[in-house]
Amino acid sequence: MYETILVPTDGSEQADAALDHAVSLARAHDATVHLLYVADSNRDSVTTLGGEVVDALEGEGERILEEATERLDPSVDVVDAIETGGPVETILDYADLVDADVIVMGTHGRRGIDRYLLGSTTERVVRLSSVPVLTIREE
Repeated sequence: MYETILVPTDGSEQADAALDHAVSLARAHDATVHLLYVADSNRDSVTTLGGEVVDALEGEGERILEEATERLDPSVDVVDAIETGGPVETILDYADLVDADVIVMGTHGRRGIDRYLLGSTTERVVRLSSVPVLTIREE
């Protein structure tokens, strides 16, 4: 049923819960998990360090993906990626690129008032996605 499972992550507890659920699905269906971090180009993230331009969000993404990958069951195939852009559009484009069968997301991310709602990114992905979106609520 599932061959390719996309899990966008921001390193939050909600995203970790979604990843745990995705890994269970992947084991049951012998699927590949695509772990995606979006370096949000809508935020100021470029800084200068020692005369060299460094994108702080991409560095954060590398750390988050590394930590998430270390937690995973080694029997599950995992592909990780960092993409830059608006989170919703980038998630949807990546889902199309890898021909995802399902997107698994936490109901809340890290941002302000969104943590009290479904989560603006999750809600928009649910509304706009051409593939099923499974939302996971971590309590």
